[in-house]
Amino acid sequence: MSKIAVYLIPSERKMTSHAENTKRIAKNTLMLYIRMLFSMLVSFYTSRVVLNTLGVEDYGIYNVVGGVVGMLGVLTASLGGASSRYITFDLGKKDIAILKKTFGNIKCIHFLLTILIFILGETVGLWFMVTQLHIPIERQGAALYVYQFSIFSAILSIISAPYTSVVIAHEKMSVFAYISMADVVLKLVAVYFLTIISYDKLIIYAFCYLLIQLIDAVAYYIYCVRTFEESKARMGYDKKLFKEIFAYSGWVLNGNLAVMGYTQGLNMLLNVFFGPVVNAARGIAVSVQTICCGFCNNFQTALNPQITKNYAQGNMSYVHSLLVKSSKFSLYILFIVILPLMFETMTVLKLWLGNVPDHTVVFLRIMLCISLFTALSNPVIIAVHATGKLRRFQLIEGNMLLLIVPIAYIVLKFFHLPPESVFIVHLCIELCTQYVRLKIVLPMIKMDLNTYWLQVVAPILRVLILSPILPFILYCLIKTDFLRFFVVCIACVISCLFFIYTIGCSRSEKDFIAGKIAVYIPKIKQQIR
Repeated sequence: MSKIAVYLIPSERKMTSHAENTKRIAKNTLMLYIRMLFSMLVSFYTSRVVLNTLGVEDYGIYNVVGGVVGMLGVLTASLGGASSRYITFDLGKKDIAILKKTFGNIKCIHFLLTILIFILGETVGLWFMVTQLHIPIERQGAALYVYQFSIFSAILSIISAPYTSVVIAHEKMSVFAYISMADVVLKLVAVYFLTIISYDKLIIYAFCYLLIQLIDAVAYYIYCVRTFEESKARMGYDKKLFKEIFAYSGWVLNGNLAVMGYTQGLNMLLNVFFGPVVNAARGIAVSVQTICCGFCNNFQTALNPQITKNYAQGNMSYVHSLLVKSSKFSLYILFIVILPLMFETMTVLKLWLGNVPDHTVVFLRIMLCISLFTALSNPVIIAVHATGKLRRFQLIEGNMLLLIVPIAYIVLKFFHLPPESVFIVHLCIELCTQYVRLKIVLPMIKMDLNTYWLQVVAPILRVLILSPILPFILYCLIKTDFLRFFVVCIACVISCLFFIYTIGCSRSEKDFIAGKIAVYIPKIKQQIR
């Protein structure tokens, strides 16, 4: 009997651990969705006020000038990814001494990066902004202020990145949510000041965002130092660890250069070929895309630390399970949101903005299609980051995505195609890159490609093909805009939920969903009574 007990104990512990992880993921996801819904409601209001207050031209200038600093910020994102991976990995190993040493080295690397960003920003970046961007002469002075404020915002972001990584690695999503919601409230206050102050509104807007970034950085610092022991570690230098983190960051940088390519690189191309008005259209489309992606990003943010921690502990079967769930349900969540928006893009943008810049509708529809691939790629990228073996992955994936900008340039320069063509180029390359990601990463985490196809791709394709049929029929039959908007939106949600449950979920997932519904229905009935 005692031998049986000995054999059962590890299994029971694993089941208990998985149950606790599931509860933690559910709780964190809920907090992140509360944060996102609050942010979304405020963003819908503030985006409209900012566009109307600044005007299309100034809004485009802010978008493209901030993008120059965003190009430098690719270094920040690289080190931020490295920080998050190493902190989360060390938490999975549960060794506080190693964790403190890691955090001290990360602080040292970020300090060096702030110096590098400042030097590059005030030399190469400033040259590019002054000589290469198309900015009206009368707005060049304001653009310089915006640029300087953006540089200091980037520096504050670098300084606070290790502390943000600690909060997420510890899965304290409630704190992350509260600080994010405070950030949104402050931005709402900034928009109010924008409407009442008579000074140059573009400069005021950029300064307010710098001030908000400072408040966020201080908040994360104070919370982490008071809560997490490793955050008190002083800046340190361990040659082996420093070199390892820096090398890892270098490979992440290669991938983030690709991100810069299809964000700020394309933004610069649109400015060079079409001017700031098209940048405004792209900026609005990006804002909506970001809000939509938030629905799946929150779910992934809650799962990501678990993927890394379980890989560190060697729980490969659970890593596979998390990868499948993150991929499928992230895309399902996103698809429920974007399907009605794909049908009623113009209606939504008119209700939101009133005045919709040219090209915005087509930009947004193509970018939402790209977002579906992003929802699938993020869990795979988190999995390869957990392994720490990035060299081959980043060389191939990064270089494929870096092709977006030169191909888009050729399309615009020699074929004289409209601005929408650059996003079509992105969509095509993203499709090819996702297949390559799977071919590289799945063997690294000992997962079969056929298993991924059967458990992830096949059910997703069935849902994507069948869900739009009913909404499309209704969209064609109903001619009244107002009535069509509500009918199509409701039909999209119902159709998506029906097909996701019937053909998009495995038997165990259906049983889980049915069990949760069976638990909550009596509670709802009791509340009604």
